[in-house]
This record gives sequence, structure tokens and C-alpha cells, in this order.
Amino acid sequence: MIVLHHCVSARSFRPLWMLEELGAEYELRMLPFPPRALARSFLELNPLGTVPLLVDGDTRMTESAAMCQYLAERCDPQGRTGLAVRRDEPAYGMWLNWLHHGEATLTFPQTLVLRYGRFEPAERRLPQAAEDYTKWFLARLRGIDAALAGHDWLCADRFTAADVSVGYALMLASHLALEDRFPANVAAYWQRLQQREGFVRALAAQVRAAEGQGVPARAATVG
Repeated sequence: MIVLHHCVSARSFRPLWMLEELGAEYELRMLPFPPRALARSFLELNPLGTVPLLVDGDTRMTESAAMCQYLAERCDPQGRTGLAVRRDEPAYGMWLNWLHHGEATLTFPQTLVLRYGRFEPAERRLPQAAEDYTKWFLARLRGIDAALAGHDWLCADRFTAADVSVGYALMLASHLALEDRFPANVAAYWQRLQQREGFVRALAAQVRAAEGQGVPARAATVG
């Protein structure tokens, strides 16, 4: 049984969304945010104190984009869902690039916006840094906007794990009230992503699990 340790709407939403897209069996263990401060026992499982933590037998993973690739291949070796792009497909390199772009290029600057705009005590907040990295993130959306011109999805002319990775970055941006600043193609893409049944099921799963396990069901990025 795959076990995913998750905080509501944190990076761990990527593997949760993947699991729902794949129709895989899994156990969802909810944690308050930030777990390193509010669930100290979690440090025994993950010394970093961060989510996600995915455990699959002897396999332990902490990187959300890597989990997207792992789950696409682990849970669907025959490729029935099309979530993985095979090595022999022309779009393989593009798939890997967008898969990691979602985290390294799009989510990273938003973590700085969250830290210096919301999470730090008032005296340690840096409004200019938060604004600068907001602009940095929005500028990087131009590449996605161009890639989506005439296309519904980022690569291989189908929905893949790369869309889950990038889609989470857009989800985080929506929590930061940046949705109105998305370029046209990105805004339409974000609407398509939210209509995915896997996305809708993942949202419901985290709320259901949070309520069942006594964890606040509101995203830590909001409020």
C-alpha cells in the first residue's frame, strides 16, 4: 500500500492528484502545517519535517515532482492512462522538462512569497521581496502561455504528469490571489485542469481525510 503524508494543498497535492488520476490504492495521512513544528513525531519519519513523504514498501521519496514520474510508471506500467511519456516518444525530453519546471521554476519563487509575505512574524516580513518574487513567477508564465498556444496540454498532445506538476504551481498561485494575472492561455489551461475528475477527487480526498483525522481542512496558504 502506498502511503502519502500530506498537508492540505501543500506540494504533496501533486502526488495525491496523481494517485487519483491513476485510480491507485493509497493511504492518506494528514498533518497540520507546518508539520516540523506542529507534528514533531513526523521528524522520525522524515528528518526534514516537510511534506510530501511518500512510502511505498522500501521506497521513500520527498520530492513531489519526482513522485509524479514515479507514480506514473509504478502504477501504470502498461501506459493505459498516458500520464507518463515513454522514452521512445518524441516528447519525452519536453515532458521531463515541464515536469521539473513546475517545481524548480514555478513553485520555488512562490515559497519565498509565502515566507516573506505571510509566514514570517510581522517584523521579519519583506514586502519588497515578496512583490519581486511574485513578478518573477508571473514572468515565467510566459513560457507556458507560449507552449499552450493551439494546445490543451503541455506536451505529447495529452494530459500527463507534467500537467499535474505545473498545475499545482497554478493552484498555489490561485491561493495567493494571482489567478487574475495569468496570461490568457494559462488562465484557460487552469480552468481545464480544475475540471479534471482526478483533480476534483483529490480536493475531496484531502478534505475528507483532514476532517476524519482531526486536521484543519483549510489550506495553510490562505489567510
